[in-house]
Amino acid sequence: MKPQQLSKELREGDSPALQRRRWIMGLSLLGASMGQIVSLYQTGVLKELPDLPIPFVDSDRVDASNYAYSRLNTPDGPLMVINYGITAWLTSTGGQNRARESPLIPIAMGAKLLVDCVASTELAGEEWSENKAFCEYCQVATLCSFASLALAVPEVLTAVQTLLGQSGENTESASGAR
Repeated sequence: MKPQQLSKELREGDSPALQRRRWIMGLSLLGASMGQIVSLYQTGVLKELPDLPIPFVDSDRVDASNYAYSRLNTPDGPLMVINYGITAWLTSTGGQNRARESPLIPIAMGAKLLVDCVASTELAGEEWSENKAFCEYCQVATLCSFASLALAVPEVLTAVQTLLGQSGENTESASGAR
């Protein structure tokens, strides 16, 4: 697809699939923003993370714990930023009809979102196990992943149907939510 056409489709297209992708983009960037805030704390730019008065939430304790620095010799906040950035990239890749024209892209996005949901659930368990508390910012990002996965299902189903040689019309029209 030519860059001019891609630009026009992504900015001006109004298909239900594209509307859902825009929501996924917003949720991915919200997840990345949560990672940015955690990163600022974990590297000393911010001295504390304010939390809403929610039971079992203590972002400072969780994000300063051994758990938060136990992977790749780095704090986990920057890894969140990269992870949600990859999701945003997959979400923005391809034109308005990518499920039919490039079905592997939405399938890759859906697979990544599924892995993110499984991983974030596992990480929440580790947060609790080590700290008996949760990071509010991390859990907001987790909710973004689960909402994104739900939004991705119709496009992923259409892409799978395309690969299997089916029309995919029923999936998009049945999901019709904008």
